[in-house]
Amino acid sequence: TGIDPERSIVFCQSHVRAHAEAAWLLSSATSFGELRRMTQFKDKSSEQEFVSAGLFTYPVLMAGDILLYQTDIVPVGDDQRQHVELTRNIAERFNGRYGETFTVPKGVFPEEGARIKNLQEPERLMSTSAGNPQGVVRIIDEPDQIRKKFKTAMTDSEREVRHDPDSKPGISNLIEIMSVVAGDSPAAIEARYDGSGYGPFKEDVGEAVVTLFTPIQERYRDLRADEDGLRHLLAAGAEKARDASAATLETMYERMGFVRP
Repeated sequence: TGIDPERSIVFCQSHVRAHAEAAWLLSSATSFGELRRMTQFKDKSSEQEFVSAGLFTYPVLMAGDILLYQTDIVPVGDDQRQHVELTRNIAERFNGRYGETFTVPKGVFPEEGARIKNLQEPERLMSTSAGNPQGVVRIIDEPDQIRKKFKTAMTDSEREVRHDPDSKPGISNLIEIMSVVAGDSPAAIEARYDGSGYGPFKEDVGEAVVTLFTPIQERYRDLRADEDGLRHLLAAGAEKARDASAATLETMYERMGFVRP
């Protein structure tokens, strides 16, 4: 269960300086207007008294995360669509100004579950940094916590388990979660729970999520118990990432005309 470090590079972004350097260089190919129009910036800045420049320029850092490794496919949720489009724009603009440097990535978005919503506020995305915490399900939540969060999920005054995001956002969110977890289509879920009401459906969704998370949580506990092993894994991953990103970063400096030490 999880990512195999022998096949994938696992590292902390802050351990690879190329990411910060790439973000600085890419900012020269990013406009103020593009960053100002980013939906996540507008949403988060409206909720904060102090809005940092880091929040404003964060999408450029994300672009660097992608472009440094000549990434061609970016599998993300639908809420990241705008970020992928910005990354494509930055790559194309940089290539046009300084010469072919980056692969222009393509976003890949899931058909179901692309936008999981907060269980208590189904009009907003589920996020660990915003929204009602009782509507946020974390992978490491205790099983009974997960069950309770789904049992008390906000729905509507009807009883029909029907996928209709506009008029029934709460129950539609639960249907999408069940679809992802169980691998069934929303239509199949509607048919299965026809006439049963919301109570049994909520309980089943919660139990399905608990079952999905159980082996992940067991593996998580095993990994967390070995602090030295984790740090070694991250150090090895950071070294691989430095090697993998070095050529692209050096090309960026060269194409932009910097004198290197």
